[in-house]
Amino acid sequence: MLLSNTETIPGKTIVEFYGVVSGNTVRAKHVGRDIMAGLKNIVGGELKGYTELLGESRQEATNRMVEQAQSMGANAVVNVRFATSSVAQGAAELFAYGTAVRVE
Repeated sequence: MLLSNTETIPGKTIVEFYGVVSGNTVRAKHVGRDIMAGLKNIVGGELKGYTELLGESRQEATNRMVEQAQSMGANAVVNVRFATSSVAQGAAELFAYGTAVRVE
């Protein structure tokens, strides 16, 4: 599956559009990570626990978007975008979306 954050894929021609596809995941914060984040706020630095959590969330949302595109017969997704939103105290949604297409 080819993924692109642009409207086209270089060297390929879009021959069919299937429509918007999406994938999402909702993740809650982890108490242990919160404690470490609090300590990092004092001394500064990357919050690696949250970086890992966001990376895992982005991958899960992308995988779900790709599965939806494959079920439609697509072999690529163009205009891929990510969005986040808070859904509850301590929980956030990561949403991936794009346009499923078939390219040659």
